[in-house]
Parts: sequence; C-alpha cells; structure tokens
Amino acid sequence: MNEISSKVPLRLKSPLAFLFIAVVIQVYPLAIASGSVPAASVETIQLQSKLVNATLPYNVILPADYRTSKTTRYPVLYLLHGLGGHCSDWLTRTNVADYAAQYRMIVVMPEGNDSWYVDGAAGSNDKYESYILKELMPDVDKHFRTIQSRYGRAIAGLSMGGYGAVKYGLKYPATFAFAGSVSGAFGVTRYTEKEMGGASWEPFLKIFGPVGSETRKANDIFEIARALTPGRVASLPYFYFDCGTEDAAQHFNPNRELSGIFLEKKIPHEYRELPGNNSWQYWDQQVTEVLRIAAGKLRVPRMSQERSRP
Repeated sequence: MNEISSKVPLRLKSPLAFLFIAVVIQVYPLAIASGSVPAASVETIQLQSKLVNATLPYNVILPADYRTSKTTRYPVLYLLHGLGGHCSDWLTRTNVADYAAQYRMIVVMPEGNDSWYVDGAAGSNDKYESYILKELMPDVDKHFRTIQSRYGRAIAGLSMGGYGAVKYGLKYPATFAFAGSVSGAFGVTRYTEKEMGGASWEPFLKIFGPVGSETRKANDIFEIARALTPGRVASLPYFYFDCGTEDAAQHFNPNRELSGIFLEKKIPHEYRELPGNNSWQYWDQQVTEVLRIAAGKLRVPRMSQERSRP
C-alpha cells in the first residue's frame, strides 16, 4: 500500500555526537547516553578502487553484539552522504551511531565525493556507481559477516545521497530490499547552466553531460520511473522518502512530483512532507526513521542463545 503523510510533528533529538574517525582500521566504542542499549562500534576501512583510481575510505557501524555473536550474519544499510560532504559526515554531524545501536544491522557510510554516485559522462575514473556496486559492496561482504542477498541490503542517503539511493533502488531491484532518501535532490538532471551559473555548472556537465544527452536521460530518476513496466514494478524494493516543507523549491517540488509518479505507477512507497529545511537538524531527526523502516524491510537476525567464547 502506498502511504503519504504530512505535517508530522518535529521531534527533538539529543545533542549531536562528534567522533574521531580513524584513517586505518580501528574500533571505537560509542557511548550510549541512556545506558540501556549496548554500545556499537565504528571501523574505518581504506579501499583502493580500480574503477575510480583512488583510495576511498568507508566507515562502518557494527552491531553491539557483532563480536560476541561469532557466527551471526547481519543485513547492511548503505548510507550515502550529500554534495560537498564526505563519508565522515553522518558520524560527526548526527547521532546515527547511537540510533543504530538498537538494531542488529551493519551501517556502511562510503566516500562518494561530489560524484552524485553515477558513472560520469566524461573521464574514465568517474565511475562511482560501478564502484558502489562492484567494489564497495563485495569488499564489505569480504570484511564482515553480511547477509549476501537482496533481503540483506538497503540503501539510503541525504540530498545527493538520496538521489543516488533511490536511483539505485529503481535500477537494481534485485540488489536492495529498501531504498530511502532524506531531502533527496531528485531534480539534479534538470539543472541548467543558467540555473547553476559559471564554474558551478562545469561539474554537472562533466558528470551528466549536456542537457538532452543520453547520459543525462539515463540518470534521470523521473525518466527511469516512468519507463517501468508493471512486471518491473513488482520487483522493486520498498521506497521511503521525505522532504522538509521549508526546503528549497528545487528539492521540495521534485520530491512531491516523484511521489506522484510512484502513485501513478503503483510503486510501493511512503512519502512524507515534514516541518524543517535542508539542515543537519532535519537529517539527524529523519535518519531515525530511515533506520527503523530499513530494519523492518531487512532480514534482521533474531537474538540467539550463542555465548561469546574466549
């Protein structure tokens, strides 16, 4: 069933937690303010990407019982950052590690730079979409005890990351059980040189190509959604996305438009319009919903009787 809700009351969260992110693989316990939930832990891994031709770090939040439940496999939520951000943003600017501690799932936050998570129109090293799917995910599966199936993977993000996550959900339904977005910049492929102006236009031209180009059309979320057949729709993951009512029109209007297309195509989803703007206060608030809904769509393991062994 499609669900749309609006004007949900703003819920205040605890103050932002700031963490030091290691540049090599290290583990840092995270204190949980209430003391009622065991601490999760964070690792940082440096991945040498052949597709991007660069070393790209990714941060990982491990479930509190990951090291004691020695045989349990966990689902993974891939959480993408926004434009101008980096893989450390979610950890340093929200309480996501505290929020994730109550769920038995792994949260992975990759480095996407300002790539829009696409294989760029120009340059052989701008293959971030291929990197996420063909290098990052296999590396996560290699390093951690993951559930390596559709019902073991979810993807979500904010702004640029929300665009990437929803696009991946539409394009790769066999890979993800859930795709989510907070303040998704869904209209990015519609941006023009007049709107962006001068030097700001060059990165968009490099990534998406000229207006009307095949690369731009291939990365247009609205075009992808409208072209879906009923059979393809039946195979899609569940979608959740929201946008603040005080956000800029270039974000707010495309979110509402995309929900309209999803309703028309009968794509299962939930769309919310909430008080708030394009800010970390809003994203810290809404990542709790992303985690909750993702956990409900993934195959989260039940608590076992396994005891830690020396």
